[in-house]
Amino acid sequence: MPTAQRAPAALLVRRGGERLLFDCAEGTQRQLQRSSVGLVDLEEVFLTHFHADHFLGLPGMLKTFALRGRDELPLTVYGPKGIRDLFAALRPFLGRLPYPLTLVELMPGERLERGDYDIEAFAVEHGVSALGYVLVEHERPGRFDVAAADALRVPPGRERGVLQAGEPLTLPDGTVVTPDEVLGPPRPGRKLALTGDTAPSPRVVQAAHAADVLIHEATFAEDERDRARETMHATAAEAAEVAKLAGVRLLALTHVS
Repeated sequence: MPTAQRAPAALLVRRGGERLLFDCAEGTQRQLQRSSVGLVDLEEVFLTHFHADHFLGLPGMLKTFALRGRDELPLTVYGPKGIRDLFAALRPFLGRLPYPLTLVELMPGERLERGDYDIEAFAVEHGVSALGYVLVEHERPGRFDVAAADALRVPPGRERGVLQAGEPLTLPDGTVVTPDEVLGPPRPGRKLALTGDTAPSPRVVQAAHAADVLIHEATFAEDERDRARETMHATAAEAAEVAKLAGVRLLALTHVS
């Protein structure tokens, strides 16, 4: 439940200039305004499921966007099956929004391609229609070797950008420099997994395999394991076991009771 310092579930992912919001509980607007991010005009919101502590802040945020004069910038809300029914029920409270709002139902295994990364939905175990999400970057070029570029007489600026983009470069004297001469070995993209609410699940282990970061709910402590079972949540120890089985680099616990 919300406290003076803490709000229920909402998580903002910043990647370059992108801002992706996962869940939007009561108080999310206030938490954004208190943060270094501020209440930016989000373009995408991803809901994990439709329990009130995960979406109750969304109607107010949508109305705030309208009050601030947003009229052309579209907003897309993704979620599991049932999102259209949810917004049909919310329509009397939302009224008419002056900007385009698109609702997208995602199925487990469905993938959204985003150029140099993908977002994939996966099934979790919470007793209702619910999704987790994995963000997976594509393989990245190796690190640029400045000393090697200097030795090959590649001038700073656009020319080095061509090589960094994986294209060969022809110098004024006719010499052809290839990317492998100035780039290190390719680097794997980063992987981030978010579970939303879930009991410990092999599906989460599979989806989060080798992730750099796993954000896993930890609603209960170990002395309430039976209560976690009844409500299809996880204890902190169970989240740690999932992370260990998945071989993730960093586990972040959220949804703490």
